[in-house]
Amino acid sequence: MCLAEATLRPLGIDDLAALTALEQAGQGDPWTPRQLEAALADPEARVIGVEQDERLVGHAVVVRLPFDAELQAILVAGDQRRQGLAGRLLEAVIETARGWGVERLLLEVRASNAPATGLYRRAGFNEDGRRRGYYPPLAGREREDALLMSLPLA
Repeated sequence: MCLAEATLRPLGIDDLAALTALEQAGQGDPWTPRQLEAALADPEARVIGVEQDERLVGHAVVVRLPFDAELQAILVAGDQRRQGLAGRLLEAVIETARGWGVERLLLEVRASNAPATGLYRRAGFNEDGRRRGYYPPLAGREREDALLMSLPLA
């Protein structure tokens, strides 16, 4: 599939069913329908979706804080990975945060998530710290550290 076919757009409450299905099919600890609905309804949040052939194949959630913004989630469907879609979503998140006039874009990521940490580093994020044992175990593994990362925007 050609990357040019992918379309990014803000998601709304009408997208809740597709967003829930995408989350449930993803890896790890999916957001609940209630959490997704709250993000869609939050005036301080933006949920950005990416579609291919009218199918929601990825999303990102970014929230505006008093001085910063936080990337709370980014997910691309398993069969659509390695096509640059996460990078396009991240660019849209950065553009959104810049539009809000915030100083930094913050995020946390599992320490073992090499594809995600690579994406964030390529986008200019720096590692600011680590939360030991932050994430609950997945697939029988131990609790896992979260890397705290930020991108200066001001």
